[in-house]
Formats: sequence, structure tokens, C-alpha cells
Amino acid sequence: MTKSMTEGKPLPLILQFAVPLLIGNLLQQTYNIIDAAIVGRILGADALAGVGASSSVQFLVLGFCIGVCCGFGIPIARSFGAQDYDKMRSDIFHGMALTGIFAVVLTVLCALLCPQILQILSTPDDIYENAYRYLFIIFLGIPFNLLYNLMSGIFRSVGDSRTPFMFLAFATVLNIGLDLFFIVVLHLGVAGAAAATVMAQALSGILCFIYMRKKMPVLHLGREDCRWSGDTVKLMLSMGLPMGLQYSITAIGSMVMQSANNGLGSVYVSGFTAGARIKQFAMCPFDALATGTSVFCSQNLGAGKMERIKTGIKQGTAVGILYGLFAGLVIIFFGRTLSLLFVSGENGAILDASARYLRCMGFFFWSLGILNVCRMCTQGLGFSVRVVFAGLLEMAARCVVSLFFVPVFGFTAICFADQSAWLSACIYIVPTCMHCVKLCADKLKNYDV
Repeated sequence: MTKSMTEGKPLPLILQFAVPLLIGNLLQQTYNIIDAAIVGRILGADALAGVGASSSVQFLVLGFCIGVCCGFGIPIARSFGAQDYDKMRSDIFHGMALTGIFAVVLTVLCALLCPQILQILSTPDDIYENAYRYLFIIFLGIPFNLLYNLMSGIFRSVGDSRTPFMFLAFATVLNIGLDLFFIVVLHLGVAGAAAATVMAQALSGILCFIYMRKKMPVLHLGREDCRWSGDTVKLMLSMGLPMGLQYSITAIGSMVMQSANNGLGSVYVSGFTAGARIKQFAMCPFDALATGTSVFCSQNLGAGKMERIKTGIKQGTAVGILYGLFAGLVIIFFGRTLSLLFVSGENGAILDASARYLRCMGFFFWSLGILNVCRMCTQGLGFSVRVVFAGLLEMAARCVVSLFFVPVFGFTAICFADQSAWLSACIYIVPTCMHCVKLCADKLKNYDV
């Protein structure tokens, strides 16, 4: 089930790797859309606003989990590309141990601080109770989120993007079924939606772990692989923590933006929530393409093939821009129609807000093709710390728009906050990525000498 990306044409390899990731991401976002549709249609607009009111802080915490696990996968991919399987298994052991520590610390802290987090977000009183119930249960599921993302990161590092997809597909179907059962049959409200998400994610992560143990001998850990090494811990943390922080720093800007939007009232909270769901769905190809290009770069760096890395980055970025132009046109012209998935036609004000948010975003959607690919490739080459600055720029841009422009221009400013963040980060990450490629090439030349 493993796949080396160090031989063959770069773009077909990247796309072949990215397709299962894309389908898996689309399935996950399809669930998110169905989840929001069930909540909005059955429980009402206030319940939808309650679920969406904390989406930025969920991105902060769960994004940190995803980033850390992706970072742990970089040394694994590099060792796999170099065919150093003993080192690869040692990296896997340390990744698992560190993930367990993060799971305990994050779950306890987030669960205890849940009320304070919602207060910081200026959550309106009429949706506070729903927001608290949903967020608290999501926080309790952090260990399962970490488990699935770690297993997925390990599989992807060795070139296998199909296995995580299969379990995610099964879990997505289960998630939808549990959603309907908990909300429609048991009448558990938004708490049922959160519980369904946590249970499905837990099953997906556990199945991935069992499959790895039974079906992938190259990933089996023996006693000799489970020896604690301070140097390996430093390596894993140097990759994982900056990537986790990059996600979280970006999310801080989103939290400030969401707090400003929450202060505009529940109509704009619901409109923003519906628009954000569509945005996340449309962003799936960016994430899959960037991940595929990043793994390609990591494996080829381990194999010492810099020309392949340069070609992969150029081709991956070109495909990202083309998709961004196409997706931007779709959400510009069909944003309001797509918003009907979450909000009934009777809520005209909410639909108008969602359509305006998507229309403004569509004109700049192409920039995500550049940002995501260059950012992930910089991480894949081992320069995770440098990527943190891209996250800082995104945070700063969203904060400036939210704090200084929203009070003057209201929801219109919210509609341009994301775009300002994307363009600011692009200005930094493109030359940074090119410089990091050059540094790697120079290092390999010196090593050969």
C-alpha cells in the first residue's frame, strides 16, 4: 500500500496521490454541509448560529491538532524517501507518544475553558446555550481527532492516501446516520450533532490504527523501535509544533473576525456560517493538492532529487490557480442558491448575507492555489518555523479588518477579511518557498562535495 514518489512524472504522481485525499475531504465537507443542513432545517436558524458561533475556535484547536500531526509526518516521509525504514519506525513511535501527551493536555484545558472562550467570542445570549453544548462535546473528542489525523499523516507519508479515505468514507456515512438518529429520533439538539461527529471520528481513527497493525508490515513497531530518543523528540517537535502553531495563529485572526461578526447579530452569524460551509467545501481541492505536493517534496528531499521538487511545486501551483479561478466563478454566480442548502427561502436576509460573503470571496479565490501549495511545500521541505510568519500575516490582516473596518463598514468588511489575509500571506510565502528550495539544493550540493 506504500508508494514512492521519487520516480515518474511529478504531476501525475501528485494528482494520483491527491485524488483520494480530495474525495475524502469532499466527503468530510459533505458531512459538514449535511450536518449544517440538518441543524438549520430541523432545529432552526438559532441552532445553526449556535453551531457556527464557535467555528473559529474549533479551527484554532482542531487546526493545531491537524498541524501537529502533519508536521510529525514530515520526518516519516523523508525517512521513507531515503529508504531508512528503521529511522521511519522510530519517528512513528515518537509521533504516537507525543500525540498522546498533546491529547491529554488539550482536552483538559479546552473543556475547562469552554465558557471563557465563548465569552471572548462575544457569543450572543440567544445562541449561547447551543454554542456551549456543541463546543464542549467537540472538545471532549480531541483525542479521537488527534488519533485519526496522526494515522492519516503516517499513511500519507509513505504514499498511501487511499486507506485513510476508505475509513473516512465509512465514518462519514455513519456520521450522517448518527446525526439523524440523535437529532430526529432522540431529540438531542445540537449536542446530538456534536456527539455524532465525535463518535464517527473515533471509529475512523481506531479502524486506521487496527489496519496499520494488521495490514502494513513496514509500519509495525518492534521493541527496538520504541526507544525514547531526545534528538528524535526535538526533531518531531521542531516539525509538528510550528505547523500546529501556524494553524492556530491563523485561527486567532479568524476568532477576532468571528467575534466582530457575532457582534453584528444572529442574522449575520447565520449568513456567515452558511457561507463558511460552502467556502470550506470549495477549498477541499486546494488542501488535497497542497498535501500531495508537500509529500512529493518530502520524499524527493529524502532521495536528494531537487529538480523534481522544483518541477512539482511549479506544476502544483499552476493547477491550484486554475482551479481557484473556476471555483471563484461558481461561488460568485451561484452562492445564494448554494446557501439554500442550509437556510430556507423564508430567511431572505440570511441568504443575502451569505451570498454577499461568497461573492466578494470569489474574486480572490485563485490566491489560495498559490498560498496553500507554497506553504505546504515549505513545510514539507522542513522549514516549518518560516511558515509561522505566513500565519502571523494572515492573523494580522484579519485583526486589522475586524477591529478597524467592521465598526465602520459592518458586514461588508467581514466579506473582505479573508481575502486580505490570503493576499498578505502570498506576498511573503512565495519568495520564502523559492528561497527554501534554494537552501535545500545548496545543502545537498555541499553534502555531495
